[in-house]
Amino acid sequence: MQIAEAATKCGLTIETIRFYDRTGMLPHLPRDARGWRRFNSEALEWLMVLARLRRTGMPLAEVRRFAVSAQGPDAQTPRAQAERLALLQAHRARLAGRKAELEACEAYLDIKISVYEKELQE
Repeated sequence: MQIAEAATKCGLTIETIRFYDRTGMLPHLPRDARGWRRFNSEALEWLMVLARLRRTGMPLAEVRRFAVSAQGPDAQTPRAQAERLALLQAHRARLAGRKAELEACEAYLDIKISVYEKELQE
């Protein structure tokens, strides 16, 4: 498939996909006779992984480290796997902290909403 179809399927912009390709976050993308990128199922799967990691708020530098580690020649070594695991665990811990912060904010909003609703009913 071509880049526009890949972008639609994974919810990324064409510019973002080109950036991911330029910075080594995607597996090698073959090109057709016109020089256009051709996306296979492996590339599409990687695009979805990258999109999900970014949607969680993972910093781009960490997403790149994860992708490069997972696609490098040593990707299956225990050291590389441990590096990716550590990246994911650290990010999950940040998400847990952010989630707790958002839940506290939501509780505060619930209290304020309740106060205003009561005042308007009186």
